[in-house]
Amino acid sequence: MRRPMSRLPDRARRHVGWDIGGAHVKACVVEDGVVRDVAQWPCPLWKGLACLDAALAGARQRWPEAWDATTRHAATMTGEMVDLFADREEGVASLAARLAEALGPALSIYAAGPGFTAPHEARRHWRAIASANWHATAAMLAPRVGDALLLDIGSTTTDAIALRAGRVAARGMNDAERLATGELVYQGVVRTPLCALGARVPFDGRPVNVMNEFFATSADVYRLTGELDPIHDQDASADNGSKSLAGTHQRLARMIGRDARDHGATQWFALAQAWRRVQVAEIEGQLARVATAAGLLDDAPLVGAGCGAFLVADIAGRAGRPFLRFADVVSDSRAPVDATLAGWTDVCAPAVAIALLAFAET
Repeated sequence: MRRPMSRLPDRARRHVGWDIGGAHVKACVVEDGVVRDVAQWPCPLWKGLACLDAALAGARQRWPEAWDATTRHAATMTGEMVDLFADREEGVASLAARLAEALGPALSIYAAGPGFTAPHEARRHWRAIASANWHATAAMLAPRVGDALLLDIGSTTTDAIALRAGRVAARGMNDAERLATGELVYQGVVRTPLCALGARVPFDGRPVNVMNEFFATSADVYRLTGELDPIHDQDASADNGSKSLAGTHQRLARMIGRDARDHGATQWFALAQAWRRVQVAEIEGQLARVATAAGLLDDAPLVGAGCGAFLVADIAGRAGRPFLRFADVVSDSRAPVDATLAGWTDVCAPAVAIALLAFAET
């Protein structure tokens, strides 16, 4: 997936943090408390656990040293909600068991509140384990930043979490509660259907209704604006067609009942910018709810993470808040700055957080 990694020192205290999602598996290797490598593999988990097995095999090929008896593994997950499983309890138990089988006895599972637990106890703690990756990121960040807002914009979802006095100040603890509080916004910069962003959008000087069909996704918007790194543009397009400019124009055009040939590139770029404004406005509104409920001051910084972190910098500037990059907050002076590694650290923030939290407990 990325540049080859040099061999890890055999004597290092090594921790691997895993974030098992419904669409991707993200992982981070921490050596003596320093982030050494981060990577991501596609994992359309709704197609079956074989997809998870393939991602784990890819990680083992990348980091063979991380499968020795001295390496500790820790995992969080959101993949329990895919429709492969009858319910989230079954999903948590099944994923924990599969991970334990692949990673061995030195595996722990993150539970928001109780902390790390053994895989065989995952079913008992399933409510605290399910979709707790946001909590791991916030819990690792909070002591480092004091008062702040974490805004993690990923491919599918956005987490908006208040941090107060070095502690996680979330009002919701599960997906249902967080959807109600605005701390979970089910929008991202890759997989979100554009019809989910709003019923109307401005085009060619007037507002128009949009088609409630899966014709285009947010990746089409940010591919056209040039903000989405191609390496994160991993999912198939809505029509399984080309991700060229022509293909992107055609998908956007379908959303408003047109064909790409009806207008020029300038108009389709303007439409992409309009969709961007709609999504940013929604995220800003939910973020404001979270900040107000937590009593955070207007100068509390935004910590940006996820493959959509480029939007966080924009949102911080519009709000007049300082912007902190997740990778900068967790960087260690013992390790040289590497732009590629920093980028993946932002994208895979929960996996990085899990590895660092696990290291802190040893």
